[in-house]
Amino acid sequence: MNDTAGQAAPEGNRTGPALGEPGWVFNPYGWDFARDPYPIYTWLRDNAPVYYHPQMNFYLLSRYDDVWRAHRDAKLYSSKAGPQIERRDGDNKILLSMDAPEHGWAKAMMTKVFSRERMAALDGFIRRKAGELLEAAYARHGPDGEWDLVNEFSVELPLSVISELLGIPEELRGQVHHLANRMLSRDEADGPNASMEAHGGLFMIFFNLTQQRRAEPKDDPVSMLIALEIADENGAMHRLDDSQIASRFMEMALAGHETVAKAIPNGLIGMELFPSEKARLRADLSLAAKAVQETLRFDPPSQLQGRVNTQEITLHGVTIPADSRVMLATGAATRDPRAFPNPDVFDIERDMDSRTIAFGYGVHKCLGIHLAQQEILIAFEELFTRFPNWKVFPERAKRIIVSNVRGVAGLPVVLGPHA
Repeated sequence: MNDTAGQAAPEGNRTGPALGEPGWVFNPYGWDFARDPYPIYTWLRDNAPVYYHPQMNFYLLSRYDDVWRAHRDAKLYSSKAGPQIERRDGDNKILLSMDAPEHGWAKAMMTKVFSRERMAALDGFIRRKAGELLEAAYARHGPDGEWDLVNEFSVELPLSVISELLGIPEELRGQVHHLANRMLSRDEADGPNASMEAHGGLFMIFFNLTQQRRAEPKDDPVSMLIALEIADENGAMHRLDDSQIASRFMEMALAGHETVAKAIPNGLIGMELFPSEKARLRADLSLAAKAVQETLRFDPPSQLQGRVNTQEITLHGVTIPADSRVMLATGAATRDPRAFPNPDVFDIERDMDSRTIAFGYGVHKCLGIHLAQQEILIAFEELFTRFPNWKVFPERAKRIIVSNVRGVAGLPVVLGPHA
């Protein structure tokens, strides 16, 4: 895999004012944020819980309760301009850019195709694939050889799973990942048009696949969605054209493999930084589900979600004019000490707030949340079962600049002896 999502964060010397000093501006595409956003989030929560970015023209909410309430109130906080920082009004071909009433029937349609039963049926495939990838890496590198967990495991596993679910041909899977990375990249080195070019390339893969299935249907989700017709709340019937279907599947592919690919190493880094938790999970794998939830709280892959407020809001003494760009900072909210005691500690036996927001909340809660959590769970279980003495090296993780997700492009790992 080529690292197309950005370059390694340079250490360099700081330029400009330090955090909180006069003249300091929050830069969501800066290397300080890419390396470690959490000190920035702490300052924002304590000093500017409603932060206005004058250059990029958005407001950012960083406290847990504010972010949670915004997720719940889809009428006040519209999704019409997409999830990323860049405002894209009218780009409503994907579920994340839809509001009611269109969102209701559109999500119901996808729920019929991607039922929990269909996704649960992938459990055996996920476990088999995770084992194969780990054993193949062990065969190549042995117990003491260092290799890249991202390139050889955390990317390949969810890419294989979502490809299996969506019916993406084997020969296209590497290209899907390559284009997904470029689409999410915000590294200036990639050039100003890289993201849009990647978006177009990824769309065409799914558009061509949709046209192939329309000509030759198969027993797969693409063919099912082509044939599906559903009624809205007023009884009007809806079918999707090829362009709409391609957009839906592109959204599923991005959400289904990018977030899991980043969550797995995020969790392993958390365990390495807190070795007592790593030892606790090694001793009792029944805690793996809790480790997944703590991973998604401690360092969630989805960090920012875009909204547009439909009316004027005053929050924490700041007035947000109607029709403003508002970013919900999940990464800040899940480290808010107002909601989570000792939030900067990775604790797999923590009592979790039932209002989890790592995959959104309310009408825009992620359709594939159960599949994603199951992939992360199985990845942890298979790694600990086969190689209980694994070690990763967080200080050498390769950080990247992306639009609204957080993860690493590379993470050195040594497996240790086979169990």
